[in-house]
Parts: sequence; structure tokens; C-alpha cells
Amino acid sequence: MNQFRTAALDRLAAADPGLVRLRLAGSAVLGIVLAVAALLPAHVPLTVTLVGAIAAMMTAFTVNDPTPGGQAVTLVLAFLTGGASITVASLGSTLPPTDSVVFVLLIFVAVYAQRFGPRGTALGSIAFFLFFFPMFLQAHVKQVPQLLMALGVGVLANALVRFVLLRHNPEAEFLRVRRAFRARLGAVVRATEAYLAVSDASAGKSTSAGNGSERTRRQLRSALARLHECVLLIEDAAPDVVDARAADRLRRRAIEVELAVGWLAITVQRTCSNELTEEVRDDLIARLARFRALMERDPRELPLISETGEYSRMLVEGSRIDEHAAPGDGVRKALAELALADDRAQRAATPEATPDPLQEDDDEPTPAFAYDNRTRSAIQAVVGGGLAVLGGELVSHQRWYWAVLTVFVVFIGASSAGATFVKGVRRLGGTLIGIVGGVLLALLVGGNTPATLGLILVCVFGMVYTARVSQVVMAFFVTSMLGLLYSLLGTFSLEVLWIRVAETAVGAAAGILAAVVIVPVRTRSVMLDDVGEVLDDLEEFLEHTCGLLAGEENVNIIELSRDLDRSVEQVRTTIEPLTHPVNLRSARRDYGWHVLTTLETIAFRARHVAARAQPGQLAGADTDRLRQFTGRLLANIDVLRTALGAPGGPTPGTLVRDDGTPVSDRVEAAETRAVLSSLSHLDEALVSLGRVFGVEATDPRTPARP
Repeated sequence: MNQFRTAALDRLAAADPGLVRLRLAGSAVLGIVLAVAALLPAHVPLTVTLVGAIAAMMTAFTVNDPTPGGQAVTLVLAFLTGGASITVASLGSTLPPTDSVVFVLLIFVAVYAQRFGPRGTALGSIAFFLFFFPMFLQAHVKQVPQLLMALGVGVLANALVRFVLLRHNPEAEFLRVRRAFRARLGAVVRATEAYLAVSDASAGKSTSAGNGSERTRRQLRSALARLHECVLLIEDAAPDVVDARAADRLRRRAIEVELAVGWLAITVQRTCSNELTEEVRDDLIARLARFRALMERDPRELPLISETGEYSRMLVEGSRIDEHAAPGDGVRKALAELALADDRAQRAATPEATPDPLQEDDDEPTPAFAYDNRTRSAIQAVVGGGLAVLGGELVSHQRWYWAVLTVFVVFIGASSAGATFVKGVRRLGGTLIGIVGGVLLALLVGGNTPATLGLILVCVFGMVYTARVSQVVMAFFVTSMLGLLYSLLGTFSLEVLWIRVAETAVGAAAGILAAVVIVPVRTRSVMLDDVGEVLDDLEEFLEHTCGLLAGEENVNIIELSRDLDRSVEQVRTTIEPLTHPVNLRSARRDYGWHVLTTLETIAFRARHVAARAQPGQLAGADTDRLRQFTGRLLANIDVLRTALGAPGGPTPGTLVRDDGTPVSDRVEAAETRAVLSSLSHLDEALVSLGRVFGVEATDPRTPARP
């Protein structure tokens, strides 16, 4: 029973690092409860009460400024913005088609406002939804004072929850993130066990073995990606609970663990490509399982893994392995290195000082007016909204606004036509599934108001909790909630829900049509721009790494590696329409995965350099050779950048391979050898990226970049 409970808690921690989504969903539900409780004594109409509940939910869902002060300012602005939307929506209902014109224009404002960061996104969404809900609730002009009062109550309810009842606790969240890191690290090790268990290097004894290996390979890849997300969360949360020096040390140790577990996964895959006896395979699986059992679930628990006898045996056995290693020794050595890195990270994770509140913000100001992809998306959204109004009116004169809402949802956060198409399909799929849930729930409660309210709160919780991980599941909860709202308002019928599906289909089609026809932004074009950003960040990383290793500057290249990680993550988001199963062309899916895998390799090697590099490691006699080495890498980046600027055109040049000459003829320090090896692997990864985009590599030579 205890083992089952531990496994369940591990999975919960891994699924929601820091329990951030749980806190947001809880805030939304608690805010609704407080708002409704505050409005009940006033005996206001049900529609007014629902506006207060919606205001509490929307502010909990959208307001996510990084600081409490910023959140407070956004909440005040949300009240003003929401009040204006409610007033205009109530007035527009008496002057059709004014309401539809303003509603469509609000799409442009909301999509365009995303360029101004979290606050712009929050205010744009609140303006749009608080215009939508008065139409949905059929509010009247005479109700405007009560609606504004309810809006204020909803905003205040969220403020009470946000700043008092469920206040953000950096120390507790940091501890929860560390727990999630432990759980996700265990998930990677568990995935390597499964990979070993199903792989058969003797050329496939059965078809099922091969299929199992492919399945576990995907599981291993997913587990590594989820661990990387957790490492970034640790790096973000650390400065809130420890000082700058301790945070930097913790970041370095967390990256070391990620690199070690990544190397373990690579070693396991390479080992499985050779023939292994059943005895060796079972021994490796047992060692991996034992390591996972030694990992402490709660980061505050003692003893550390280093205080166990198994840890010492791991290190001793790993140190004895040389170039004449026996089968499976590579995995044993990688496991020993992971145990060592894990122990270092655990020791570095204990807060030792107070956080440094002074942090420089080097972000450039966002231009208020610019014609870029965001502006084009806003223009497309307006056109799609207009088409949705026309198509929605044909389906239903009363509920055309559902089609416009769908256009808004598919354009929020979408940067290309492909992304809009994927979001539209997901929205429609979730709505279809939600119809079933809405009908069943409405029939289940059968007019019981308390039960209906309780199920609505459950749907709100599910909607907020799943919003960041699954648009399909979120759409299911939204549609189920609407079925319950219709039941609460006394207008529920199966016909109404099917109209909702039809309007959703119209809105999705209108949005996709606008994205494809009106100044289209192709997925490949956005991907090339994002890859260019990766190259820019890689160039900055290499220039500062060269200065650090040469002893000429002392910079935090850990931060630079994180910028590179974020750029690669943006490519992952952009390229999803190519890799998504909805893309029926397997060649395009393979191409997308190839681009993403190559970029992830570059980021992985850069993290390895960042974790090992120290000021002045290659100062003195090695400086000139280091400059030649990094100069070739920077020249190759220039060639790739030119190729990305003219895709499909003539090759702008060739990439220069590493000639194999070490920067130093004799390097004794293991840490320095690791840095040089990682730089060499980064060079190889850059050449691989060139092959993806059709840029060839020449024979080895080392020209210096001017």
C-alpha cells in the first residue's frame, strides 16, 4: 500500500511540477465560491451572479505577471477593461449589428495585445470574454450597474485568493519542483529499464520485440523532455529562495544531472545495439531499479544517496571500467556518473542564504506598432471573425457568437497557418466529446441546483488544470460546463448543444480559411525564423564561452544556455503542425522531427559546455587555438544563417568540419577534457543541422573568422 501511495505521489508531482496548475485551478474554483457567496445576500439575478463568477475565473486563469505588484496592477486594469467590455456589450445588444462589429474588432485587439507580454495577453482575453458572456447571458442595459458591481466582486475575490488564501510561497513551490525533479528523474531511469527489457539485439526474435523497442524509445524521449522542463523550472525558482551564488551553483548541478541521465539514456541505447546475454541484461535492469529505489522522494529526507553502501559500490565499479570494458560496463559507468551528479545536486539544493531581490531586466521594449507575424495573425483573426459571423448567422441567429469565440481561441498563441489548423481540429474534437459529457451531466443532475453548481465547479477546475497540457480535454470541460449552465438557466436541450458543435465547426473553418488565404504565415517560414533565433543565441553563447575559457571575461554562460534552451523550445512549439499526427504526410513529419532532434542535440551539447566551463581554463598558450576552434563554429553559423535566409536557393557556402586537432596537445584535467569534448560534439551537431537544410561540409580545415 505504501509503495502504491509513493508511486501515485511521484506521478502527481511529475505531472504538475511545483503543483502550479493545481494552485491555479484551486484559485479559480475558490474565487468563484467567494464571489458567489458575496453576491447571494444581495439577491441579484442569476445572470449577474454568473458574471461575478466568470470574472473571478478569468482573472485567476489569465493574470500571471511575474511579481505580486504586477499582478495587482493587472487586476485593476482588468476591472477597467472588463467594465468597458460589459458596458459596450450590453449597449450593443440593443443596436444590432453593432455588437457583432465590435466583437470582431475585439479579436484584433486581443490577438495583437499578445505582443505586450503576459499583461497584454491577460487584458486582451478579459476584454474579449467579458464582451462574450453578457451576450451569452442575454444581459440588458439596465443591468449594467449590477454587472459592474459583480465584476468588481469577482476581481476582489480573486485578489483575496491570490494574495491571502492561496498566496504564492516560493520556498514551498521550490521544494515541490524539486520533488517533481526527483519523480521525473525516476521516470527516465524507469524508461531505460523498460528499453533494456524489451530490446533484442539479436536481429529481432519477434515483431513484438521490435515494436516494444520503438514504443520504449518514444517513452524515453518523452521522459527526457519532461525532465528538461523540470530543470528549467528549478533554474527559474532558485533565485527566489537562495542568493545568486547558490542559485548559480544549483543550476550548474541540475544541468549536470540532466547531462548524466541523458548520457545514461544514450549509453543504454548503444548497449542494446550489441548482443547482450540474458544475465547481463538482467543485471543492468536490477542496477537501474536499485538506483531508482535509492532516490529520496522528499528532498529533505536523509540519508543522501552518497551515504549508502550501494553508492560507493557504483563509484568503485564505474572507476574500474576502461577501454577494455565488458558488455554492459558502459551502462554501469554512466549509472555511477549519474549517482555522483545526483548527490552533488542534492547537496547544492539546500537554501543557504536569502534571495537577491536585485535582478537586471535586459529585455528590449516591445514596439507598440509593428508589422510582423503577430500583426498578420491579428488581421487574419479579424477576417476569420467576420466570416464566422456570416456563417454563424446561417446556423443560428441567436448563438452566432460561438463561432466568433472559436476563431479567437484558435488564433490565441498560434503563430502560423499550421498551428491554427491544429488548434481548430483540437477545439472541434474536444467540443464533440464534450457534447456527450454535457448531456450526461445535465441529465444526471436533473434540475438539482446545488448538484449543478458543484459539477460546474468541477468542470472549471478541470478546464483550468488541463489548459496548458491538452486543448482537447480543456474543450471537453468547457462544453460540459456550458451544458450545465444551459441547464441552470433553464434553456438546456440537445438541439442547443448541437448548435454549439455546428458553430464551433463554422468558427474553426473560418479561422483556418483566413489563416491559409489572408497574408498566410507558413509553418516552415516561422520555423526558419525561429531556427535563426537559435543560431543567434548559439552565436552569443559561443562568443562568451570563448571569452570565459580564455580568461578575458567572467560571464554566466549558464544563463546563455538557458536562452538557447528557450529558443529550441519555441521551435518545438512552432514545428508541432509538422510533427502532429494530423499531418498525413509522413515525409514532412520525419523532416520536422529531424530538425527538432538536431536542435535539441545542439542545446544538449551547449548545456554540457556550460556545466563544465570555468574562467581561464584555456588561457595562455591555448588561447589562439581556442579562437581558431570557435572561429570555425561562428563561421559555420554565418553559413547556416545565410542558407535559412534564402531557403531552396543556391548553397551559400559549405560548412567546415573539425579536423580532429585538439585545442591542447596535452590536457590533464578531466573537467577541461570534458569541455573540449563537448565543444567538438557541438561542432558535429552544427554540421548535422547544415545537412538538414541542404548545406554540405568540406574537408577538415580551420579558418579563423575575422
